[in-house]
Amino acid sequence: MTFLPTRRHFLQTSAALAGTTGLGLGMAQAKPLSFRYGYSAISWGTNIEEAIKVGQRVGLPGIEPFRQNVVNYLDKPLALKKIMSDHGLTMVTCSNGGGPDFSGNFYDPAKVKKTISDHVKFVREFIVPFGYCDHFKMNMGSRPPGYDTTDENIKVCADALNQIGEQIIKMGIKLAPHPHVNSLVQTDHETRLLMKLTDPRYVWLTADTSHLTLGGMDPVVIIKDYWPRIAEIHYKDAPKHLRGSKVVAVPRTGDDAGGHGWFRNLNDADGGGVDFPTIQKFLIAQNFKGWVVLDLDASMIPKGSNMEEVLKGNIKYMVDVLHVDPKTV
Repeated sequence: MTFLPTRRHFLQTSAALAGTTGLGLGMAQAKPLSFRYGYSAISWGTNIEEAIKVGQRVGLPGIEPFRQNVVNYLDKPLALKKIMSDHGLTMVTCSNGGGPDFSGNFYDPAKVKKTISDHVKFVREFIVPFGYCDHFKMNMGSRPPGYDTTDENIKVCADALNQIGEQIIKMGIKLAPHPHVNSLVQTDHETRLLMKLTDPRYVWLTADTSHLTLGGMDPVVIIKDYWPRIAEIHYKDAPKHLRGSKVVAVPRTGDDAGGHGWFRNLNDADGGGVDFPTIQKFLIAQNFKGWVVLDLDASMIPKGSNMEEVLKGNIKYMVDVLHVDPKTV
């Protein structure tokens, strides 16, 4: 079975998860749906050009870099836009993180003013020129000294997000923070308090299926509970034994505190911590119009392989299990 498209778009089959049983036998005719797939550029470092070439080869239409990936283009976004366009790609969004003179502190009131200014400037000067990005996926920086995030820390963060969101929505960009293990917001309580304290007119949410699971949450529940505010979904798996767990799985310190070593590819044999068929079915039923990003990093590349092959394996899972239709449009 050939599972890679010859051009750049994926289609979905509405019958695949809405009206079939078993392994998908007897599926009805495929119906194109409104959401698209992208991939993260994080594992390529500053070699964003190679990341773009890989996306073209595997047939994914969207790419999501971090600020550190595009550091060579911070002052010339239109040059990067042209490279992407020449390879048939769209920038999903560009995440904060990395690069010179950029504050990511969201808990210290003395530093938050610069954090707000830096984020608004980044959106205005780098993301807006692309013309088609509609949201800003962003992480919320480190946890405070001592590790434990307090409700007051969350309030400071929420106030900052409201200010950023109010300014960038005027530019046509939704702010979409990303709960992330070993960051300021990683648990169910922290995530829900943040959503409660932020204004839905200005702040949305990026739901990462692995980080939510590693943080002791059920991504199906979070996505459904905050559906009107979901701007983007990240697909990556977690160890099977964590499905249904309500505790933070990762250690407080060390190399894997941020999830590295705990992330799983969609096709990993010891994955299964995330219920992707149920999430996929929900997105189809809701006619999701955003992006689903394969948010894979270098820690998920098996020895002797590379990210291009890893992406192919994840795409094959989407075709075989989630019934993504690889036909082109």
